[in-house]
Amino acid sequence: MSIKIIGAGMPRTGTNTLKAALETLGYSKTYHMKELLVHPDNLHYWTTLETTKTTDWDSLYDGYQASVDFPCYPWYKEHMLKYPDAKVILTVRPFEKWHTSILSTIWRAGPQSLGEKLGMLAKLLFNPRLRKVIKCVKLAKKMIFEVHLEGRLEDKAFAEKVFSQHIENVKAHVPADKLLIYDVSDGWGPLCKFLGVAEPKEPIPHLNKKENFKNMLAGLMKGEMV
Repeated sequence: MSIKIIGAGMPRTGTNTLKAALETLGYSKTYHMKELLVHPDNLHYWTTLETTKTTDWDSLYDGYQASVDFPCYPWYKEHMLKYPDAKVILTVRPFEKWHTSILSTIWRAGPQSLGEKLGMLAKLLFNPRLRKVIKCVKLAKKMIFEVHLEGRLEDKAFAEKVFSQHIENVKAHVPADKLLIYDVSDGWGPLCKFLGVAEPKEPIPHLNKKENFKNMLAGLMKGEMV
């Protein structure tokens, strides 16, 4: 099975909603950071991609038709080389909303207080699966915050520059006839038109709100797909 949809949008731009929407439209399954957290043994595919710019694509995406969010988006160009017939969807949202969302979710993912950190250390001693999950989270934080945002997420003006430049870079790299710049708040219309499919009768799902992020992450770290 080959990847038909490549997600180039940054996390917290509606990527979980896009995953659910694509699966509703028949692109089953759609890869997302959730998949990696539930199956942390697959991290090696991504670390190999990071260091060599390629990986065992067939094994990584066995059974998948689309890939969105992290860990796909930093390597959307490599995905395009491997899957030249795939379409690219760049999820976007207003910068202010994105910045507030990512600061309150992924940026603060993990233990914050001393008590939480000590509790996490105790869990890590007796939970080998959790140790693997933490490695996945560390790769995500490294690529998003250290590499892409150069360690300056909290510098709002700089973060906005990076956010906007990513959009321009995708637009410059992806042929216009293969690219959809998509705000999930626009509903089914633009997405279904781009993919050439009928619009479902039910409303597009709006998932992974920042208020629910902590509980969702806790479930994923336990291996529960939520």
